[in-house]
Order: sequence, then C-alpha cells, then structure tokens
Amino acid sequence: MPVHSDTDSNGEASSRPSSTASGSRREPPGPDGYPILGSAHRIIREPLDFLEELHSYGDVVRYQIVGNTATALFHPEHVQRVLVEEPQSFERYLFADQGFDFAPEGILFNDGEQWANQRQRMQPAFTVDRIRSYTETMAEYAEETADAWGPGEEIALNRAFSRLTLRILAKALFDIELEPGEDDAVTRAAQLINDQSNSRSVMGLLPRWLPTPGNRRYRRTMDAYRDRVDTLIETRRRENESASKPGDDLLSLLLHQRDTDGYQLSEAEIRDNLITFTFAGHETTSLVLTYTFLTLTQHADVRTRLEEELEEVLGGRAPSFEDVTRLEYTDRVLREVMRLYPPAYIIFRKPTSDVTIGGYEIPEGSVLSLPQYQIHRDARFYDEPEAFRPDRWREEIDDTRPEYAYFPFGGGARHCIGMRFAMLELTVVLATLWQRFDVELCSDPEPELEPGATLQPAEDVRVRLRER
Repeated sequence: MPVHSDTDSNGEASSRPSSTASGSRREPPGPDGYPILGSAHRIIREPLDFLEELHSYGDVVRYQIVGNTATALFHPEHVQRVLVEEPQSFERYLFADQGFDFAPEGILFNDGEQWANQRQRMQPAFTVDRIRSYTETMAEYAEETADAWGPGEEIALNRAFSRLTLRILAKALFDIELEPGEDDAVTRAAQLINDQSNSRSVMGLLPRWLPTPGNRRYRRTMDAYRDRVDTLIETRRRENESASKPGDDLLSLLLHQRDTDGYQLSEAEIRDNLITFTFAGHETTSLVLTYTFLTLTQHADVRTRLEEELEEVLGGRAPSFEDVTRLEYTDRVLREVMRLYPPAYIIFRKPTSDVTIGGYEIPEGSVLSLPQYQIHRDARFYDEPEAFRPDRWREEIDDTRPEYAYFPFGGGARHCIGMRFAMLELTVVLATLWQRFDVELCSDPEPELEPGATLQPAEDVRVRLRER
C-alpha cells in the first residue's frame, strides 16, 4: 500500500495511508515506533495520552508493542461488530505470552463451551429476584460504614470503598461475613494485580516467569490469595454437607449445581471463579464510588440536585429496591462517572481468522483493543466530552447516540454478568452515604490515573467528612 512516512513529535516514524488501488491489501495506519519495543515507551510514559494519539490516525489504527502488532478500534460500529454481531470471530486475548495467570479457568478469561457452561451455572445468582434480595445487605453495610465514620475524620475513599464493596460482595454472593482484617489477602492481591498490569510500569511488559522481585512478590501474594479462597471453599463445602440442602448463594451454586449430564465444575474452575468475583466484583465498584465522590466535590450544582432527589425520594431513610428506579438523577450521575472513568477502561480480543474492519485487513491472532476510555470521550458522540454533565443521559438525548459509544460493562453475550448487581450497589451505597455526609476534598482534584487491570488513581483520593 502506498504510504508517506512522517516523524511525530516524539521522534517516532509514523505511517499514514494515502490513496490505494481497489482490491490491494490495506493495513491500518499508525505509529511505527522503535524496533522491538514499538510504542512501549509511549504507553509507559503516557498510556491515556497515547490512546488519544492513536485515535488521531482514524478509527482503525495499528501499533506495535514489544514485538506484537495490535489494532485499536475507535468507532462504536466496530465495537458492536466485535462484541455483539460476530463474537464467535473474536476470542478473548489473554496475554498468555506474558504468563499472566490470574484466574485462567474463571469466567472472565475462558471461551467457548467452558464459558457457556459457567455462565449458565451462575445466572441464577443474578436474576431480578436475587438482585432484589441483596438490597438490604448493601444498605446495612453502607450504614455500618457511615456509623464508623466520624465528622472531621479524613479518609482515603479508594481504600474505604474497597473494604466496603468487598464485604458487600462476600455476604451477598457468597454468604460470607468478612471480619476485620480478613479482606487483607484479597485487597493486597488486588493491588498487586493492578501493579503488575500497570501500563506505566516496565514490569507490566515483562513475562511473569522472569524471577524479578516484583514477579516473586506477585506469586507470593497470589498464593496467599488462592489459599484464602481455598479456605472459603472448604468451609462452605462442609457447611453444605451438614445442611439439609445446599444454599442458594453463588458459591453453593458453583460447588453443588450439576448439569443434566452430571458434569460439575472442576476445583480449578471453582477457585478461579471465586478469585474472579472477589477481585473484579469489588474492585470496579469501589472505583466508581471513589470517582463519584471525587467528582461531586467539584460540582456544587450536581450535588444540590442529587441531594434534592435523595430528600424527595428517601427523606433520610435507607433505599429499598423499589426506590432505586425513582432515583433517576442519581443514576445519571453514576452513568456519567462511568463514562469519564470506566473502571475496565479497555477490552482486548483477537480475531480467529483474517478479517477486514473499516476497509483494513487484520490478521488472525493479532491483538485488538477496544478502548472505552477514549471512545467515551469522543466529541463525535458527546458534546463537551471532557465535561461532567449527568443530564446528557436524559432519555431524549441518549437515544441519539450510537449504542456502543458507551460500554462500561462490555457488551454482547459476554457483558458483565454482575452489571445489575453493580448498578444496584452503586445506587444504594451512594444514596446511603451521601445522606449522612458531605465531603471536602483534601487531595488532588485531578489525580493522575494509573491504567492497570482497572483504572486506578495513582494516589489516594482523600476527603474530610462533614456530617449533615
């Protein structure tokens, strides 16, 4: 394909396509980067700015990273094709060459029949009736957290919400009451998982089998995490064996539900799914709550409208399941936070055969990235995309936007199984705590972001509490 080569502001060679003859092979444009490393140095220095730079090349953009060719897709139509219309043609990309071994047998990382069997087995824990039953636990634990907070106290929101959402998840989904300190193994592992997959760290690009201090620490922490999970599994197995019938929580479903042909999940599948849910199920929700409180401290008009709605609908009491549908502005606030700060900020896939996307040829097995963070901030789909405007989610405006211009929970058959659980928890916790406390921000109003397994603030988000 005829191209002309430029040099970008960072000194890298870059390729942009010019006109091409009909029927000739077309590769996507994009920065060529440096030999072997590709654009790794840009990703390490400024990962989110790098996404914006990639988008300047178009909606289908090629880039190199440590010997791998990747293609970023920036248009909702391409995202919809990959996630919804042709999911069988695009498998999960697991970074297997990096030796990333986080819960490989869990629902987050497997494919095909194994994934379908696990999804079907877990679905009863996420029906509307089951979701409804979790409301009281969410409100109760949020109230306990509020009771433990004191006026004038300074807290790190990201840490406090991590503990709260882990307790809620453990009780609601696994019927496990975590005592103080029992969450340490999980929270330490969550931090290490993010550290090891941090786009701004050279360590995140190195294979896990290298005996670096970081990799050794990661293995020790993950071993402790797995030991903790194994203990929970064995405790529940003994409890169910002595009971007249197994419980109906998610862990009991994993342990005891059998398919009609007698198939039962392996021990590795049970453990890896418990690891998956304890990490992803609490980490993403705690981040949304952190960014919500952070953003509210800086928008008095939004705070006022939120408080007026909470007073009108709840009047100081804890929200019920029926209340949640009436908290319309609260929902808009949360949706807008997830637009600007999607916790799972990028999705990876790989084509199972050569495909053509947007007129460009993508080879089988290459890396495809679908960056929510950048698509959620695309001016083609959002007026003033960097602005925090919850009212952009009013129905009459929302209907004018391509469906996959917004996909914080993924999409298609593999959309997050806990989406309704998460939205209920976010609404209940926000409504409960915001009725009890106003907060004054004590840390950076625009914290640096650390893209790892999730989109973390680089430093603690700290606030001082003021009781209402």
